[in-house]
Amino acid sequence: MIEPVAPTSSTSSTVPSQTPVAAPYDALLLYSFGGPDGPDDVLPFLRNVTAGKGIPDERLAEVAEHYHHFGGRSPINGQNLALQRALADELARRGVDLPVLWGNRNWAPYTRDALRAALADGSRRVVALVTSAYASYSGCRQYREDLWGALEDVREDLGLPAGEQPIAVDKVRAYYNHPGFVEANTDALVEAFEKVPADARVVFVTHSIPDTMEAASGFAGPSYRAQHLDVAAQVASAAAARLGHDVAWDLAFCSRSGPPSQPWLEPDVNDHVRELAAGGTTAVVIAPIGFVSDHMEVAFDLDTEALETAAGLGLTAVRADSVGTREPFVRGLVDLVLERAATARALDAGEQPPVGVTVGAHPPRRDVCPVGCCRQRDGVDSGIPAACSVDPLG
Repeated sequence: MIEPVAPTSSTSSTVPSQTPVAAPYDALLLYSFGGPDGPDDVLPFLRNVTAGKGIPDERLAEVAEHYHHFGGRSPINGQNLALQRALADELARRGVDLPVLWGNRNWAPYTRDALRAALADGSRRVVALVTSAYASYSGCRQYREDLWGALEDVREDLGLPAGEQPIAVDKVRAYYNHPGFVEANTDALVEAFEKVPADARVVFVTHSIPDTMEAASGFAGPSYRAQHLDVAAQVASAAAARLGHDVAWDLAFCSRSGPPSQPWLEPDVNDHVRELAAGGTTAVVIAPIGFVSDHMEVAFDLDTEALETAAGLGLTAVRADSVGTREPFVRGLVDLVLERAATARALDAGEQPPVGVTVGAHPPRRDVCPVGCCRQRDGVDSGIPAACSVDPLG
């Protein structure tokens, strides 16, 4: 029989051995961004992504070319299917009976449909695992806002009054500093060094966000940039120990959008590669630590644009894998789900929950977000309710 997650604090509660290790949850929701499945889906998908932002179709058509470059199909849906299967296999390997559902914010299968299916199958309390490792508006609160909307859709389907939800959803904490995520990124970096000289410089890459969002992301813990710097330092250090030589590294950003007048996190990965080449660097490893799979930002912004930039400068360049379905990552995600279940059991019993396992300089992020956490702009209340918070409007 699988034992409950080992507590990491002397104040952790003891759960009777007969308690199912996933209790109180009866389903796991793999909760992702979504992507188009073919050329006809691209523009409607982009309209979903940008809804309410007033972006004209002419601008969306420019972005759509990134997808049409790959036949109009994003790789993210196939990768989510693979991760769904990997999670189910790992749960089964441990003897944990927990069905794995999949729902997206912006394209089918939609989250609201996954919740409807869970409800139809008898689920009443679900744990959600977001395919974003870092805490920020884009990686946390926006998912929670959309989750609130999906739960409201389900409530209205059933004709229930406001405030009465037929299904409850909790979420797994941001997991950028979980050992499984760091280990899987380290494995990918070590493998990439097999293809480049030992003195290659590592350029860790993540999705850029507006400076205003960066400021807001630090409300309840280290900011988005600080989270990435901590992961990069851990991965580089662990890789150096395995490779037997120092690993020099930097953090760069990709996929910025919005008007040029709005400051976003820099440097852009292409600009940074140019700067490295001008300074005498001859080889680089581009490591996408900001992404959990090789979706469009990786396939286009890194595999297409950044590697072409490096090649044009005469640099030897390779791109490290994202964590995808690597065994340490999948194992770590299941550990996080069981940790969240142990926390829920403890809180339901009025007891002290276990302390989450982390690596690096930062403590574990909270499972339930405090008021003001991960807003789009620091100190600005959008008025949009968000699930998995001590106050949906906070």
